[in-house]
Amino acid sequence: MLMEYVPGGELFSYLRNMGRFNNSTGLFYSAEIICAIEYLHSKEIVYRDLKPENILLDREGHIKLTDFGFAKKLSDRYHTWTLCGTPEYLAPEVIQSKGHGRAVDWWALGILIFEMLSGFPPFFDDNPFGIYQKILAGKIDFPRHLDLYVKDLIKKLLVVDRTRRLGNMKNGAEDVKRHRWFRSIDWDAVPQRKLKPPVIPKVSHEGDTSNFEAYPEDDWNKAPPVPPKDLEMFKNF
Repeated sequence: MLMEYVPGGELFSYLRNMGRFNNSTGLFYSAEIICAIEYLHSKEIVYRDLKPENILLDREGHIKLTDFGFAKKLSDRYHTWTLCGTPEYLAPEVIQSKGHGRAVDWWALGILIFEMLSGFPPFFDDNPFGIYQKILAGKIDFPRHLDLYVKDLIKKLLVVDRTRRLGNMKNGAEDVKRHRWFRSIDWDAVPQRKLKPPVIPKVSHEGDTSNFEAYPEDDWNKAPPVPPKDLEMFKNF
């Protein structure tokens, strides 16, 4: 399967090197990601693996989602029960095996925005079980430097009750786009790639791989999977 080469590398690498993004940088990437999620959902596809490692930058600095190994075509009327994803980004309904749908992508967006602006995810622990407990408890400690509006947006995305989660209600992605944090964004310009990227990758030639790190072949950059039977304890949490 021959695919387009995206030479800018992973957003994860830029985030790690900078420590955290400033408000305007996080705003740019969030806007482009929202348009990508909105498009996937319009095609009845739930992505299920949003995280900095799966967001690539093209040579102009615009984002591209990659790794669709967990993506699934799923209409509004149906749910799926497969436990998959990265522990820090799992929505409560996935952990509790209640059946999940497109709402998990909006939860993951909330986690991603927090991580981009803070340098770390809102729920983390040394082992997956500790992470799951914190996700279900839903307590978020915001760094003081975060913008007031982005805190409000994150809170509305990280709502345990998916029927009240921003992005998963009647107006879908429009509710997210209309949030006050995005008041400066021209949403017509986003899919046309007219917004100015905050980072322009250094690419010296067409096949330049310098923006990617070398990983051992057996390093999957994933937390060890937790057998579904061991997650039974979280169903009634």
